[in-house]
Amino acid sequence: MKTNTRTIVGIGVMTAIVVVLQLLGSFIKFGMFSISLVLVPIIVGAALYGIGAGAWLGLAFGVTVLISGDAGLFLGINPAGTVITVLLKGALAGLAAGVVYKLIESKNKLVAAISAGVVAPVVNTGVFAVGCWLFFMPTITEWATAAGKDNAGLFVLTGVIGLNFFVELAINLVLSTAIVRIINIAKKEK
Repeated sequence: MKTNTRTIVGIGVMTAIVVVLQLLGSFIKFGMFSISLVLVPIIVGAALYGIGAGAWLGLAFGVTVLISGDAGLFLGINPAGTVITVLLKGALAGLAAGVVYKLIESKNKLVAAISAGVVAPVVNTGVFAVGCWLFFMPTITEWATAAGKDNAGLFVLTGVIGLNFFVELAINLVLSTAIVRIINIAKKEK
């Protein structure tokens, strides 16, 4: 019972951190979009509490993105496509980070954390790119044309995703060692 209560409280605290970081992070913009600083607590939560917790934290991230207005640009174009894309990208990023961490953890916790730190932004950005392709390509093609670009797909990769992905990836890679330390400290306290 003690472990279950500790897990519930831990996931609750991680959820609060995700919400606060997303609300504060929505003010940090690179290009048209804000950087997802919340991937770090999602990875930590997935490593500490399991794959389901990672998916839950990613879903909380997605819900917060929708509530904060950070997805407002896309909501005006295709509300259903925006909700699907935003919720899936968060939940799948957390789920994937948790799966990768759990698969590697017993062999090497540092490699597990670094791998989860790479997988989370790759999945988050990958699902966003697929969502752009499925739900927003006509509008993105208009944006590309207005920006003087001939290739809408290349415009998505360089203009819409580009810098954000690399900043998110760098943040996660730099913090991977800290993630391992947090996990080891938390597991020793259990």
